[in-house]
Amino acid sequence: MPELPEVEVTRRGIEPYVTGRLVERVDVRTVALRWPVPPDLGRLLARQAVRKVERRGKYLLFETDAGWFIVHLGMTGTLRVLPHEQAPGPAKHDHIDWIFDEFVLRYRDPRRFGAVLWHARADGDVYRHPLLASLGVEPFTDAFCGELIFQRTRGRTVSIKQVLLAGEIVVGVGNIYASESLFRAGIRPTTAAGRVSRARCERLADAVRATLAAAIERGGSTLRDFVGSDGASGYFQLDCFVYDRAGEPCRVCGAPIRQIVQGQRSTYYCAHCQR
Repeated sequence: MPELPEVEVTRRGIEPYVTGRLVERVDVRTVALRWPVPPDLGRLLARQAVRKVERRGKYLLFETDAGWFIVHLGMTGTLRVLPHEQAPGPAKHDHIDWIFDEFVLRYRDPRRFGAVLWHARADGDVYRHPLLASLGVEPFTDAFCGELIFQRTRGRTVSIKQVLLAGEIVVGVGNIYASESLFRAGIRPTTAAGRVSRARCERLADAVRATLAAAIERGGSTLRDFVGSDGASGYFQLDCFVYDRAGEPCRVCGAPIRQIVQGQRSTYYCAHCQR
């Protein structure tokens, strides 16, 4: 599933192409995504200029004068920029095209768990959209810090990894990045969140930022379907300390990496480096 780094890589790849450009038309071939595509999306966006492209958590927000079209990539979604002369005809899982003067922005999603939504400007701040309003803080803002983690986890018996995955404190720390962040912070993923000290919460906040920044720099992680807006794969998974390395030696101490299951998701850790 594309997580924050993959979505941010997509945003950075798309933004230079679409900013300031007019949407000439929208071709919607499949309306049945996670939620139905607005039936009047084409009319709402016709001749609208994209002012900017932002990201909130794993949502991409394309701002126009009339409002925002919101894209979530789901588990297998991608957005590709395709010059007209290089754009093949739409394939089976190519559900939506935004047609610009010189290129097509194409949404592909084999499993159709993603979403394309509309938030009219008359409905107010897009960040108050029901899907965005309750999200945790962004990891690269000043609001995210060790003290926030510490205060929000007191008395909680759920594991610290599950807290990271929930997205209620901080957004974008998916399964890969939770395992990697906890390794960098030296915290065992099964530790009860309420037992993580203030000092270790500070280390964890720093580790989350460092892990996500490294993943963005490497183009995200490509394990199955993810590619960037130019079709390139991400390479962060090649640098992972623990994720998907069960039985292999720890890159720091040499002990074998262990694998367990938490909340139906695989967790990887080093029993020596993570206490």
